Amino acid sequence: MIVKKIIQGKKYDTETAEFLGVDSHLAPNDFNYWREKLYRKKTGEFFLYGEGGANSKYSKNAGANQWTGSEAIIPYTEDEAKHWAESHLSVEKYEKIFGEVKE
Repeated sequence: MIVKKIIQGKKYDTETAEFLGVDSHLAPNDFNYWREKLYRKKTGEFFLYGEGGANSKYSKNAGANQWTGSEAIIPYTEDEAKHWAESHLSVEKYEKIFGEVKE
């Protein structure tokens, strides 16, 4: 799925950005489901595309005491992207993106 959004005058586009990695939890039909994908724009800026069910951090209010699943694009600094990658990607993928880490 291609997602485009303008945030603070900058365009974020999952089609033109470099896909770096993904992590998810549960199946899409579960209220607690979420999936996040890390991207890098041609400018070097990072962003996270996330989506989730009605009981995930991506939920949105759909009325009186009603929630639905939703999605978001979140601009990330390089440090935020590194932190996300440390928690969600393998060592090999992390080092492919950010370079080798010393022991």
